Amino acid sequence: MDKELSDELLSMQHEDQKTLQELINNGELGTVNYHPRIKEVHERNNKRVKQIIGQHGWPGIGLVSKEAAEAAWLIVQHAVLDTAFMESCLALLREAVKRGEAEGWQFAYLQDRVLTMSGRPQIYGTQHDVDRNGAAFPLPMENPIEVDNLRREMGLGILAEATKRIQERENAVRRNREANQAVER
Repeated sequence: MDKELSDELLSMQHEDQKTLQELINNGELGTVNYHPRIKEVHERNNKRVKQIIGQHGWPGIGLVSKEAAEAAWLIVQHAVLDTAFMESCLALLREAVKRGEAEGWQFAYLQDRVLTMSGRPQIYGTQHDVDRNGAAFPLPMENPIEVDNLRREMGLGILAEATKRIQERENAVRRNREANQAVER
C-alpha cells in the first residue's frame, strides 16, 4: 500500500467534506449556483486526482486502502466541471469493481452522475434534485420499476431510504440558510 498517496487522497476528501459542511452550517450552500469556496476545492482536487490516475490508474483498495479508494471516488464524483474526465473514469472504476479494488455503489453513483449531467436518465437512482418547495426527488430513471433491484446489486439501499436521507440534508441546508438570512436582517 502507498501510505503517502492514501494520506493525500484522504486529506483531499477531508477538505472537500469540511468545506461542504461549513457551507451547510453557515447557510451559504445553495445561495449561489456553485459556491466559489467549494468550486476552488473541487478544481484543486480534480487537477491532482487526474495526475494520480494518470500515474497509477484507478487508485484501488490494494494501492491506497479502502477509505482512500472511497476518497478517490468522491473526488472524481465532484469533478463536475469536467464531465469528460468523469466519463473517462467509468471504465477504470468498472474494472476496479470487477477486481475487488472498489465498491459497486461507487460505480453506480458515478455512472448516474455522468448520465444525468449529460441529460440522460440514470440507472440506479442516486442523483436527486430539489424542487422550489424544498422537496427532494430522484432525477429521471431508465427503469424506475427495477431500480431497487439494481441498487441492491450494487450494494445500495432502496431508493425511498436514499430520498429520505437527501430530504433530511436539504431540510438542514434550508434551516441554516433561513437562520443565516434572519441574522443578516
